Amino acid sequence: MQQILATSQQLGQILQSARKQAGLTQASAARLLGLSQSRLSQLEADPNALQLGQLLPMLALLGLELIVQDKPAAAKSADW
Repeated sequence: MQQILATSQQLGQILQSARKQAGLTQASAARLLGLSQSRLSQLEADPNALQLGQLLPMLALLGLELIVQDKPAAAKSADW
C-alpha cells in the first residue's frame, strides 16, 4: 500500500485500516505497543495527538514505513 497524506485524519484511517488488515484488535495492538486500548483508540481517531516516538513503532507493528520525499515541482507551486 502506498498513500500520500494530506491531512492527519488520513493517517488515522490508514493506521486503523492496516491494524484491521493485520487481524489485530485495538486491545491486542495496544498491548503489543505498551499502550492502553483507549489510548490507541484516541490516536486512531485523533492522530494530531500522535508523537513520532509513538508513530514509528505503530508503523513497524503494522508492517508499514514512513518515507519522506520531495514533492513534484508542479505540486509544490500549487500547494504553497
